[in-house]
Amino acid sequence: MPNPSVRYRKQLEAGGGSKETVDVDAGIETVKRLAGVGSDRGYKNGRKRKGFDQTVELCMHLGIDPKQADQMLRGAMSLPKGIGKTKRVIAFCDDDMVDDAKAAGAIEAGSGELVDKITKGWMDFDVAIAHPSMMGKVGRLGKVLGPQGKMPSPKAGTVTPEVVTAVKEFAAGKLEYRNDAGGNIHLPVGKVSFPTPDLRENIEAVVHHVQKIKPAAAKGTYVKRISLSATMTPSVQLTVEQA
Repeated sequence: MPNPSVRYRKQLEAGGGSKETVDVDAGIETVKRLAGVGSDRGYKNGRKRKGFDQTVELCMHLGIDPKQADQMLRGAMSLPKGIGKTKRVIAFCDDDMVDDAKAAGAIEAGSGELVDKITKGWMDFDVAIAHPSMMGKVGRLGKVLGPQGKMPSPKAGTVTPEVVTAVKEFAAGKLEYRNDAGGNIHLPVGKVSFPTPDLRENIEAVVHHVQKIKPAAAKGTYVKRISLSATMTPSVQLTVEQA
């Protein structure tokens, strides 16, 4: 295991990485405090290191079997207070929808030409929306978009006849999620600069949503552990309240 950085060691000394669980507000305040801990070291050329508004991420460890198709979780949701950033969205649609999709926030929209552009290597976007009628053409991009999690999917809400509405929602920060191989769901819930009440509202929205979509086949304890962290901090364990 590599040696932890000076910043990380200071954060551990300040209470990061503790196994003790705390309530949501205490967890948020701890993460905010840890995000403010610096290494007090500059670059070798003498320049000072610049701070940045770190993303706050929630991780929920669930009692599901990811190998079972009926226990896999995938979908999309919007957070009540947003996540502090917009997303670059493209839309696969008929020519008569192109102008409306771009007006809604799509950076690119179209059908065959857009498919060809991506086939040639262009990937400068975060989310791809597709009208169902386009999937015959978009399907051949599966090997390119699939590994990056950008392939349109009905379960994620990115294959829909309501292309314009979907573009607006995802451009504004609507989040796609899916469990990983360890049964975890990771989602950003805002920025360190967000007021505590806004972060709390976003966290509670995610927890409530994940609890609501519990697979019927999942047995035993569903939400096993909830962790909160920022981009460059250790995690804080939150108290789990079963629905």
